[in-house]
Amino acid sequence: MGRGANEMRRATVRVKMGRRLTEILNSSSSGKFRLILVAAFAVVSLLLAAALLSPESPFFYLPLRIALSSRRPRIYDPTCDSRRDHHSYSATKYHRTPSPQPSPYLLAKLRDYEDLHRRCGPLSDPTLNPQEFRTDDCKFVVYAPSQGLGNRILGLSSTFLYALLTNRVLLVEFGPDMEDLFCEPFPNSTWYLPETFPFRFQLQTYRFRKAYSFGTLLQKKEEDQQKKGGKFSLLDSSAPALLQIFLQDKYNDYDKLFFRDENQGFVHRVPWLALVHDGYFIPCLFQMQSFRSELEKLFPDQETVFHHLAKYLLSPSNEAWGHITGFYEAYLAKAEERIGYQIRVFEPKKTPFPAVMKQIMSCTQKHRILPQSSEVALRNETSKSILVASLSRKYYEEIDSMYGERSHCGIAVYQASHEGKQHFGDNSHNMKAWMDIYLLSMSDVLVTSSMSTFGYVAAGIAGVRPWIVMIPDPYHPRGADEPSCERAVNIEPCFHFPPWFAYPDQPGTVGPVARCEDVSWGLKIVGG
Repeated sequence: MGRGANEMRRATVRVKMGRRLTEILNSSSSGKFRLILVAAFAVVSLLLAAALLSPESPFFYLPLRIALSSRRPRIYDPTCDSRRDHHSYSATKYHRTPSPQPSPYLLAKLRDYEDLHRRCGPLSDPTLNPQEFRTDDCKFVVYAPSQGLGNRILGLSSTFLYALLTNRVLLVEFGPDMEDLFCEPFPNSTWYLPETFPFRFQLQTYRFRKAYSFGTLLQKKEEDQQKKGGKFSLLDSSAPALLQIFLQDKYNDYDKLFFRDENQGFVHRVPWLALVHDGYFIPCLFQMQSFRSELEKLFPDQETVFHHLAKYLLSPSNEAWGHITGFYEAYLAKAEERIGYQIRVFEPKKTPFPAVMKQIMSCTQKHRILPQSSEVALRNETSKSILVASLSRKYYEEIDSMYGERSHCGIAVYQASHEGKQHFGDNSHNMKAWMDIYLLSMSDVLVTSSMSTFGYVAAGIAGVRPWIVMIPDPYHPRGADEPSCERAVNIEPCFHFPPWFAYPDQPGTVGPVARCEDVSWGLKIVGG
């Protein structure tokens, strides 16, 4: 009985304590206490969130590391048909020169990179031991494209070379419109950014740029230092875990300082870079003392940089390769000479069709790429196939009416696609564009359009110096004495928007660069 009585007394005490606590919490005097508790919880939460999300915080790196440890079913496919068979489609044809060969140093560097990517990249190989997966000594550069396919390929190649030079792992965020265009380039791993990457859909947003870009950080720290007085130096700054490198055509003066040697030491300490750019910035890397000696060893022939990068990195997927080889075998294979016309008009409403055709025909007939139409029936011509790559159908129809309809002359004209206008976010459109680019790269002679990255890529992959037609530009009209076209000095693409201090006529600049043939304000590599 005593034991039961004690239990009853303890139960009574618990009930009274519960009632008393309820009265305290519900009383007006305890309202302030409740508010203090809520405020304290909110403050602690904000401080914790700031600690976790600040780029300067060591905790910020944690979700990035977790993202890499997630498995993804994409893995390197050793059965990539184009990687195995492309030599049979790029062998010397007619008067075409052999393709440039990579240096032994470049080949060794690529093998070392493949080991780095397998060790540090996303865990896509199920045979790897998760306990061996470490990122403490690994650094990354994420490439997120936004413009047309030609621009994207140039930006991707530039980013990969920067990764090679700085021992970073390249990861790409292509989006659904770039699915299944290329084979995976790196054995036993993947180059796709994991789906669990915390900033995957923010890399190109204005808010992300405002928070994480190199230019914003540089400007903010400089302004803070000016308020305190004294000269600002990045060398004294702690490196964040993540930094965006914004190099699009509208990048500002602070963003452009990425191409200054004195800033690369700071950038090197950042584990994660998100590079937003759609162009060929490699000429600026050749202007930097910190990279130039290594670049000269990688590319003794400095006018073949893009050719080697593209041939290694960009093998058409099996689906794309099927479209490419199917069209080639059906229409182009039997010709003794293949001529590729790449026609890109950026302002169709302001650039008359007759003016463009006049430039094209003046170029091709003056330089004996094609005969005068009146001469076709009188000459014994070599069998030629003309491939017209253009968004418009009109150029194909005009050229076909001049040459293709006279089938007895041995000239046939073809067009693989004509989309009418450029489509963004469309995988089918990009597949056709990739097909056109690669078919153009199988040509013996190339005629491309001024300012067109599409043409730069085709010529670079082909290893063929193109004739660049100076398409009439309503914003930059040329004089009457300007040539209709000009032979490119080499197969290197043009960087359209270099920083002012990279021009070869600026004091203190170095490196094998010059202004482009088709873009007076652009830069290209022209050899040692």
